[in-house]
Amino acid sequence: MVNGAEVNHANAASFPHCKHATPEKFYIEACDDGANDVLVIDRVSTEMTLAGIKDIPPSGVTRPICGIMGTVRLVAGMYLIVITRKRKVGDLFGHTVWKALEFDVISYKKTILHLTDFQMQDNKAFLSMLRNVLNTDGFYFCTDYDLTHTQQRLSNTSPDFQEMSLLERADQRFMWNGNLLREITAQPELHKFAFPVIHGFIVMNPCCINGKVFEWILISRRSCFRAGVRYYVRGIDSEGHAANFVETEQIVQYNNARVSFVQTRGSMPFFWSQRPNLKYKPKPQISTDTNHMDGFRRHFESQVLIYGKQVILNLVNQKGSELPLEQAFAKMVNVTLASLLRYIAFDFHKECSKMRWHRLQILVDAVSDMQEEFGYFMVSSDGKVMSEQSGTFRSNCMDCLDRTNVIQSLLARRSLQSQLQDTYAVEKADWLYFCEYVQLCASTAVTFTFDLRTGKRTHWGLVMDGWNSMIRYYKNNFSDGFRQDSIDLFLGNYTVDETDGLTPLHMQKDWKFLLLPVIMVVAFSMCIICLLMAGDTWTETLAYVLFWGMASALTAAVIVVNGREFVDAPKLVQKEKMD
Repeated sequence: MVNGAEVNHANAASFPHCKHATPEKFYIEACDDGANDVLVIDRVSTEMTLAGIKDIPPSGVTRPICGIMGTVRLVAGMYLIVITRKRKVGDLFGHTVWKALEFDVISYKKTILHLTDFQMQDNKAFLSMLRNVLNTDGFYFCTDYDLTHTQQRLSNTSPDFQEMSLLERADQRFMWNGNLLREITAQPELHKFAFPVIHGFIVMNPCCINGKVFEWILISRRSCFRAGVRYYVRGIDSEGHAANFVETEQIVQYNNARVSFVQTRGSMPFFWSQRPNLKYKPKPQISTDTNHMDGFRRHFESQVLIYGKQVILNLVNQKGSELPLEQAFAKMVNVTLASLLRYIAFDFHKECSKMRWHRLQILVDAVSDMQEEFGYFMVSSDGKVMSEQSGTFRSNCMDCLDRTNVIQSLLARRSLQSQLQDTYAVEKADWLYFCEYVQLCASTAVTFTFDLRTGKRTHWGLVMDGWNSMIRYYKNNFSDGFRQDSIDLFLGNYTVDETDGLTPLHMQKDWKFLLLPVIMVVAFSMCIICLLMAGDTWTETLAYVLFWGMASALTAAVIVVNGREFVDAPKLVQKEKMD
């Protein structure tokens, strides 16, 4: 095992658990062989302590759980969040990786009758927000291995690091239950009862080519810093955290040798926004009253420190509303860390217009020398580090989804060929055959649905593109505010204070929000009725249709002009990312 990659079993999290509940306390029992410690949570004082199995009262209600996600304070008081169902993803170097499938949110309080009607409504809304995040696909955990770090970071650790618990050593960027575990983290003796949970995507595929069996692993880690939905979180914050940052690691393991290739993605790292306004594609806005360079420099200094040299692949359009963003990004790169950053702008839509997907090879060829220079992290079968990755490709488009997925997949595929050959898992002659076997995976639904092997778009892909676009439009305008509030509550960007009166959930809508949609629906309905129920003369019918048609059209126009007031906007966090 690579130095630092394995967790000292004395510091691994106990797993699985059994929960015993009495009216006064929760008892979390570690069901490991020989485990005697029990985590006791006082439901009145909220204090957490250690006890022994003998201290569990026989009268308690017992149920099995898969782990502790953490605790959170809502209007009604404290809640315990537990994992109730899991599915095995696979074994990562002998350590079982699980996908969390179902959760339960359990109140410390036995009743909420002490709350007012408004407080009950708020508490119910906050619970819905928590469940909205928990029901999002992509939570993974391991009780005796650190999923938050890449293979290379784990290899460059000290003996002291190896002695730390999983909670202490976790990369906080990718620990999605970090906020929920604050109370447990503050008490080292309780660390054995919890573990980091990452959000993203993990796949482990055993492959066999010409009798050679190897493991192909893909791990995407989504950052919990500046996390959010598509349009409400763009750019960076004052600390340099980029919106929707994801670290993706491709690992090949063969005969105990393993190779790791890392890429990153993230929003363009300066201050810009793109608020929904009912239009299909809102116009992005670059902040004019903010010092972009401070946050920009912090972002890339951090990236260089963690990943080495950076090749920035900017895939946005070089015309229209995206052009100012591309120009601003290029300008900032030229005035900071020039020796460690390489900027490449590639207009994905222009180059690949009219289904010319083969032109993606232009970008892959342009960066091939840099990919060779960066290499990848490799460990031989006897545990010796043979090479390290000296830099990463940082890709972005507007959303860091579709165009980014395609380019990252092509770069990963190119690296995969070298990885397989260097580990002797696949000979050069077997590579073309392997290309027909392996299908690279992505952590999100790709709108550009085409075959990476042939570069051709499928008819089914066209249908799915339209469907995905419709779903995204609805979410962007009519559900993303609630989803953003859910993420902010879950990650601790907003904390509930029981002593507060009205929460931000009670923001009053303007009269236009309530009245204009009703007028538009009534006017449009009357227009249809006039068409179906003709008057005595055609001129009379035409007059009615024109009147009600104009009324509905004018009302719709007013709604579109004031689009921001009619979308579902976040309520909990009002800061620069909502500008």
